[in-house]
Formats: sequence, C-alpha cells, structure tokens
Amino acid sequence: MSTRYAPAPGDDRTPAPAPAGRAFDAVLCDLDNVVRFYDTAPLAALERAAGLPEGTTTEVAYAPEIDLPLLLGRITPDAWVESIAAGLTERVGVVRARELGRALADAPFRADEEVVSLLRRARTHVPLVLVTNATLQLDADLALLDLSDLADAVVSSALEQLAKPDLAIYRIAADRAGVPPARCLFVDDRQENVDAAAALGMTGVVYREPADLRKALGPCAEYAGARR
Repeated sequence: MSTRYAPAPGDDRTPAPAPAGRAFDAVLCDLDNVVRFYDTAPLAALERAAGLPEGTTTEVAYAPEIDLPLLLGRITPDAWVESIAAGLTERVGVVRARELGRALADAPFRADEEVVSLLRRARTHVPLVLVTNATLQLDADLALLDLSDLADAVVSSALEQLAKPDLAIYRIAADRAGVPPARCLFVDDRQENVDAAAALGMTGVVYREPADLRKALGPCAEYAGARR
C-alpha cells in the first residue's frame, strides 16, 4: 500500500479526464479524527479518579517533544507511555501516571462508517491516499478496522520519518497518487495541516463532520463511471 498508484493488469479503473467542475484528480485524506476515532471515556474516568482535569494526559502526550519521536518511528509505544508517565508523575505518582499513559496508548478505536463509505465511493473515480501522522503499528490498526484495502496507498509519518505539516510528506502522497499536487484534494481535521497542503496548491478541506467530506467530494461523486 506504500507504492505509487497504478492500476493492476486487467483493472478497468482507467483514469478519465476530469469532468467539468471537479477540481481534483486524487483524494489525500487524514486518518485520525476523520476516519478513525478513539474512545477516551475510560481515560477520562481515570483522570477524574486521580483528581486531574479531563484532557491532562493527552496534553502531556501530544506535546511535540513527547509525541513526535513516536510519530517518526523513533520510539516504541511502550517508550511513549513511559514519556507520558514521566510528565505526570509529580502530579499523581509513578504508578498512576503509567496507568494513565497506558490507558491512552490502549484506547479503543472505531472507524466512522459514513466517512468510510464516502471514501470508498470516491475511490471508484480517483486514487485515494491516506496521509497520516501514525505509529509503526498503523498496518495492524488498519487491519483491526478492516480497512487494509481502503486506499490505493498509505503515507505514514513513522515510515517516511516525516510528519505533517512538513511539505515533503504531501509531495510524497501526491506522487503515490500519480497526480500533481495542484490536482489533489486534501482532507484533515487540523487547520495547520490543511494550510500546508494549500501552500502546495492542493484544494484543502478542514474536516469537522461527514457533511464536510460529502460536500468536498460532490463533483467526484456526481461523475459516475470514470474508473469502474
């Protein structure tokens, strides 16, 4: 799933000229908080029991100095948990700090079926590439979600050792799709990531709800029969 997009022999999904009004020839889409969502309720309960405001653990965990090494594939999830615990130990003690870190690392997740359906429909017309700041466990996570076949390619920060909003990761994604950046639609829940895509000429969409994706894919969805 990391190779450049190309139809397999005998695949009749031959790219056709873009219909009038469609501003893109490939969809590049974020994973977390667009397709995949985490259940942090168990973590919130542990934080309340520890006397911490809800969100304290994620605030520590997602600080760049703690999160980025994980997303660049430089440390394991277990090492990430230890880093989180180190940032919480003074407030709750080492045992509870590790419990909180582990609860975040092991938080259950699910896929938004409406978003998955929209993306699968889009992929019948144009290449789809997932572009995600993720860990080395990404392939296993996609398998758990039954989404290993969702996209034509997956561009992962942990494998590329580049993380959004580094412009280089967007260029890699466009190349995997086989489409110039200016003909890519990029979808992400973070404004800074969308702004970086726009700097390369991509059409950017800040995702908040499925309606945002449905609207963005409108021209693509209206053009039937292009590739299948």
